[in-house]
Amino acid sequence: MAAFELQRTVSLPPAEAWRRITTWSRHGEVVPLTRITVTTAPPDGEGTQFVARTGTGPLGFDDPMEVTVWRPPTGGSPGFCRLDKRGRTVTGWAEIEVHARPGGRSRVVWREDVRVRFLPAACEGLLARAGRVMFGRAVDRLLRQG
Repeated sequence: MAAFELQRTVSLPPAEAWRRITTWSRHGEVVPLTRITVTTAPPDGEGTQFVARTGTGPLGFDDPMEVTVWRPPTGGSPGFCRLDKRGRTVTGWAEIEVHARPGGRSRVVWREDVRVRFLPAACEGLLARAGRVMFGRAVDRLLRQG
């Protein structure tokens, strides 16, 4: 599996950083060639399911995911969310943490461990680097845009 981690410190309170990073429909606005469809009714939480459709026309794949842990930040406790990828093409998981920092700031940590079907194990390093770059840009945009 291709694993990567990225961290960002932002001038946002934890509740706002959490909202920006876990509003799933917004991910489709910042990830190229990706559309997000939330398939469960609001509010978000454990059991929320959504599909990231990546590609164009028939040249694409679905990445269905389910939120299996949902703990928004409260008081001094960090927020934690786990997504399990349940697709035929992409499997694995992602974890998001939001920690309070002094001065009303937040530290966002995104960890992902992903496997792409039919991709040789020798390509996992390249996949991890590409994921770090792509998700790094997406996380930056999500946190920057209210």
